[in-house]
Amino acid sequence: MSTVPRVEFNRSAVRPVECIKGGWSLIGNKYWLILGMCIIGLMIGSAVPLGILMAPMMCGLFITFFAMRRGEPIEFGTLFKGFEHFGQSVIATLLHAVPITVILVGAYILFYVFFLFAIVAQGGGDPNPGAMMGVFVLYGLFWVVMIFVIMFISIGFMFVYPLIVDRGLPGLEAVKMSFRAAIANFWGLLGLIVLNFLLSIAGLLLCIVGVYFVLPISYSAIAIAYEQVFGLREGPLAPNTPPPPPVFT
Repeated sequence: MSTVPRVEFNRSAVRPVECIKGGWSLIGNKYWLILGMCIIGLMIGSAVPLGILMAPMMCGLFITFFAMRRGEPIEFGTLFKGFEHFGQSVIATLLHAVPITVILVGAYILFYVFFLFAIVAQGGGDPNPGAMMGVFVLYGLFWVVMIFVIMFISIGFMFVYPLIVDRGLPGLEAVKMSFRAAIANFWGLLGLIVLNFLLSIAGLLLCIVGVYFVLPISYSAIAIAYEQVFGLREGPLAPNTPPPPPVFT
């Protein structure tokens, strides 16, 4: 009978700015390779609903980041090593996707319930703008709450794939451990999400397609945050040195 590995984690250990800087340093002169892996991973992952293929693609990315952090060689095919964790990563993904899907479907159902209730409340008379506005305000407040709930769930799942590939945790155990560590590092992870969001906005301002160019930094920053919280299981760590300066020809 297999036992679940014991995993310890640090509290209040995530430093958002250091994660971004460390993520950029990590990918270094392999930026274009990592960018290609991110884009292909997203394309493959989007081909099947509920993240069934996105799960092994994310595992492959974190395998890549951790190999780089240990100074091990990587290649484009490293992305597909995530399929070695296909079953457990899919379990974890479904545990993430199903609650969010239920929330979104429930939100749309409530919208139509509120809308029909407002119509019935008119009693067949002329529409009351105040009542209709009240319905939309309540629905807007409901969505604000739902956004925070979805954000909380997403923060809780932030370490799931790294725990699966680095610590060999089963999907359910990875979810539980990720939530415990995320709650203990909530504000740091929230700050990291805000910084990644700002990077995405900056990418959108660069002719929209620029949003893809920040993906390697955003994902590698999560790998650095994982290391701050859990450390890496085994293997020597490569020095986290800045990337070499660009060469113009």
